[in-house]
Amino acid sequence: MTCLRPLPLIALTLATPALAQASGEGEQIVVVGEGLPDTPAEPAYSVREIDREAIVTVPSGRIEEALGAVAGFQQFRRSDSRSSNPSAQGVTLRALGGNASSRALVTLDGVPMGDPFFGYIPFAALVPEQVGSIRVTRGGGSGPFGAGALAGTIALTSADIDTLGAVTASALVNDRGETEASAGVAARLGRGYVTASGRWDRGDGFRTTPADQRVAASVPAAFDSIAGQVRAVAPLNETLELQARLLAFDDRRTLRFDGADSSASGQDASLRIISRGSWQVDALAYVQARNFTNVVVSATRFVPVLDQSNTPATGIGGKLELRPPVGEDHVLRLGIDYRRSDGEMQEQAISAFTGQVTARRRAGGATSDLGIFLEDDWTLGRLVLTGGVRADRTAITDGFFLETTPAGTPTIDNRFADQTDWTVTWRAGALYRASDTLSLRAAGYSGLRLPTLNELYRPFVVFPVTTQANAGLRVERLEGFEAGIDWRPAEGVAFSLTAFDNRVKDAIANVTLTPTLRQRQNLPAIEAQGLELGARITRGQFSFDGTLAYTAAEVQGSGASLALDGNRPAQTPRWAAAATVGWKPFDGGLFALTLRHVGAQFEDDLETDVLPAATTVGAYAQVPLTGKLVLVLRAENLTDETIVTRNAGGSVDLGAPRTIWGGLRFGF
Repeated sequence: MTCLRPLPLIALTLATPALAQASGEGEQIVVVGEGLPDTPAEPAYSVREIDREAIVTVPSGRIEEALGAVAGFQQFRRSDSRSSNPSAQGVTLRALGGNASSRALVTLDGVPMGDPFFGYIPFAALVPEQVGSIRVTRGGGSGPFGAGALAGTIALTSADIDTLGAVTASALVNDRGETEASAGVAARLGRGYVTASGRWDRGDGFRTTPADQRVAASVPAAFDSIAGQVRAVAPLNETLELQARLLAFDDRRTLRFDGADSSASGQDASLRIISRGSWQVDALAYVQARNFTNVVVSATRFVPVLDQSNTPATGIGGKLELRPPVGEDHVLRLGIDYRRSDGEMQEQAISAFTGQVTARRRAGGATSDLGIFLEDDWTLGRLVLTGGVRADRTAITDGFFLETTPAGTPTIDNRFADQTDWTVTWRAGALYRASDTLSLRAAGYSGLRLPTLNELYRPFVVFPVTTQANAGLRVERLEGFEAGIDWRPAEGVAFSLTAFDNRVKDAIANVTLTPTLRQRQNLPAIEAQGLELGARITRGQFSFDGTLAYTAAEVQGSGASLALDGNRPAQTPRWAAAATVGWKPFDGGLFALTLRHVGAQFEDDLETDVLPAATTVGAYAQVPLTGKLVLVLRAENLTDETIVTRNAGGSVDLGAPRTIWGGLRFGF
């Protein structure tokens, strides 16, 4: 890894707004840089907000830990984005079964962030310093882009100029010599503004391999990640606003063995027009270019055996949402959205004995979704009713798998039949404000998720197990309902309780065929029932924010998957909890302790390999030095808990050990 690679990108992203001319002093900026306002029925669903302070003060400094404040948020692996393969960063909610693709819709300023080929979330591109707030809605279904919201929606909103300030910067180093640096600038442009920021994380990493399993080829999980964003917001008239964003990232990692290198990179661009007139409009268009590489190293000879040298993928899409004036008691949403993903895997099989290429493979295709949606919120005094319906035309096209000899002679040439379908989904809910302190809510919903190109066409190997793709996979469908209570007995005190029952039909899972062979298959169903609790308390200098989730989930199997019937889905904990206690003893000072607990779960579908429960404690402290300059101290996994992130027949990977950070921040 080179220390010079990120510097041009940082210079470019930070220089852009410096070219802008600021408006006159004292001019009022009316642009907010957000989407359309929330509808009255948003609280009818299980919603959890994460504010900016909670985002930028997590012990690890990672956006995925900030999301972990919502119990039930789950990545496929327990590792964060410094020490896991990028393709394993799938996100789900409510313990609906773990696989490497995301069952939750993650958006940034309305743009879906899932990788077009794999479906994973590029956490390295989601820099906490750039984010103003996060809204997590657990439960299936959505208005726009609802085809991705099988388990819920995670909506990130970029911070605006008032939140960011003119200049921000931070630099931290940890006890292993790893570094984290970020910087941002913002300038007003007439009545609008432009912001730019960049972040660079690098380090030699920690050893993910237990001491008793290390060999000469074992190395720490080195990482080198750079991300930058430029965002502009400008009013076109008193009610019309233009938002534009450019984002780029490059993320490189080494996992377990010397030479087992992976990379993920991307460039995103989006344009959004918001109208806040009598006819409210949200019009969005985006394009994404992504790539992925990965070298697989033999776990017995410790040499490369597979070079996944190139996985170019493109995502395009957009939406048009209208809210016509239909009276004060109604908020009507109607619109159309579109998403298309296409990509191709290119890899070379390598002999572990000669080092020569033995086969070349290419595989890929395209998926698309065209959705039409309509929703209405109806306010009747203390009662708010909501209902909506979507119709999605899904398509899986141009699928192929080609294998040739090193000289280019085809040995396998498969072309797969196209699949198209129309699916109707719905969601409905009711919110009753029984008093100024008590709200009752109930909701039902359905949703769908297309299989990713990765699941359809790309086999992969995590020694000693090979997992086959499956071009015949069907669309996942969810049906569920929930009911909850929100109670605010006093100022600064809030409690919530939600009970839910969700069922995913045709759930895609890695099904074991032999001890060393798995295949992606549609299971008849995964059922999950559970409880979610939340509490927020602020009293003077002290605060508490906690969530707890319990989920009873099981697989319904039949036919080839009959052996799985009644099993708990792989990568699915029964218990999850998160809590943060904060203390602000003086202006600008903050001391906080954070607890995260993930219950025991099975690595595999047959319930043979266990990942033990893990409880970690982190700490964060900031002390003002002078002006906007503050001293920052962070600690991850203070008790040095052993976190097992992978267990394949006893071959184990570990999560981050105790890590201490220190550094400075300016302008936050």
